[in-house]
Amino acid sequence: MFKNYQTDGNKEMIALGMMNMVGSCTSCYVTTGPFSRSAVNFNAGCKTAVSNIVMAMAVLISLLRVLLFVARPRTFVLGNIPNSATYRSIHQYPVANNVPGVLILQIDAPIYFANASYLRERISRWIDEEEDRLKVSGETSLQYVILDMSCVGSIDTSGISRLEEVKKIVDRRGLKLVLANPGSEVMKKLDMSKFIENIGQEWIYLTVQEAVARCNFMLHTCKSNPEVEHNSKDNNV
Repeated sequence: MFKNYQTDGNKEMIALGMMNMVGSCTSCYVTTGPFSRSAVNFNAGCKTAVSNIVMAMAVLISLLRVLLFVARPRTFVLGNIPNSATYRSIHQYPVANNVPGVLILQIDAPIYFANASYLRERISRWIDEEEDRLKVSGETSLQYVILDMSCVGSIDTSGISRLEEVKKIVDRRGLKLVLANPGSEVMKKLDMSKFIENIGQEWIYLTVQEAVARCNFMLHTCKSNPEVEHNSKDNNV
């Protein structure tokens, strides 16, 4: 038999079906086999059963990588690309600039029970690192934390609970939590859980740019008039 030999899959399935029909009349075991795995092994030039062990290890490694990605989703610090309204990862785009007094974090995965606790801890560490950086550099102290949720396709009750804990962490530090671009499904669940009422609808924005503009306005205005933030109520969603 030669590699890449063309076979008729329908005939193979008919043969298997006939064998199982006849075998069922004589109490035989069901006739089947790992055809896709055998075909891959054959075309790859495998000769012995050791190839099955290698394949099993490869599958295990792939599963571990998937589980790691699910349980440890990526988060990015975003910065502004000069002369634009675009915000990208400061690690991927070194030219991106941090916004004074504002920490912008992008969550790159749905938030649910498997990763919610990790995200809470990771966001807390990002805040610690940013505050330490600002102290060393002498820049404007951190006042706002913006969560870019454009990549968060869904959220469950565990995710909402952890998001509420993030809100408490931010409040204890004297900061303000702002959400940018949460999807419709996420908004429905946040609304049902009263989280929107907790954070304030005026602190939810359609884009990161709008959220940053609001934070910058408050930073510059509230220095001279602390009552502005308390009295200003804009509906942005």
